[in-house]
Amino acid sequence: MASAKALAPRRSATSDAAQKNKPLVDDIRLLGRILGDVIREQEGKTAFELVERVRQLSVAYRLKSDAQAGRALDRLLKNLSGDQTVSVIRAFSYFSHLANIAEDRHHVRRRDHHERQGHLHEGSLTMTLERLAQADIRAADIASTLSRAYISPVLTAHPTEVQRKSILDAERAIAELVEQRDALHTDRDRSENEALMRARVTQLWQTRMLRTAI
Repeated sequence: MASAKALAPRRSATSDAAQKNKPLVDDIRLLGRILGDVIREQEGKTAFELVERVRQLSVAYRLKSDAQAGRALDRLLKNLSGDQTVSVIRAFSYFSHLANIAEDRHHVRRRDHHERQGHLHEGSLTMTLERLAQADIRAADIASTLSRAYISPVLTAHPTEVQRKSILDAERAIAELVEQRDALHTDRDRSENEALMRARVTQLWQTRMLRTAI
C-alpha cells in the first residue's frame, strides 16, 4: 500500500486541478440549470423529466460503466416518438453549446491568470520567441525566414457547424453575460445577470436550430 507521503502529492495535484476548474464547473451547472428550467417552462414537466432521465442513464452508463443503465437507455431511446426525439436532441445540443461557451470563457480566465502571474503560455508568441532566443537563433535569421515564408489563410465550412444568425447572436449575448459574472460580487447583481441569461436561453430554445424555409 502506498504511504501517506506518496499519496499526498497526488491529492494535492487533484485538489489544485479541482480548484482551478471550479469556476468552469460552476458556470456549466448554472447554464445547465437555467436550460432545464427553460425546458420545463416551455415544454412542460414531462419533457423535462424525459431529458433528465436520458441524462441520468447516460451518465450511469458512460461514467460508471453501468450495463443495466445502458440497456435501459437503449430501450428508452428506441421508443421515443418523433416529437420526443426532437426535444431530446435539441436539449442536449443546446447544452453542448452552453458548455462550450463556459469552456471558452474558462480558457480566457486561465490565460488572463497566467499573464498576470507573468507565466509564459504554451503555444503563445511570447513563449515561441523565448525558445528561439534560448536556441541562439538571431532576430535577423527569424526576419529573413519570415520574409520568404508564404502564409495563406484557409477558410473551411463544415455542414454540421451551420448555425443561424439568430442563434449565434443569442449565444454571443450569453457568452458576454457569463464573462460579466466574474466581476459581479453582490447577490443582486448576480441575480439580475442570471435573469438576463435566462431570457437569452429562452430565446435560444424558441429558435429553430435550422431554417426550414427561405
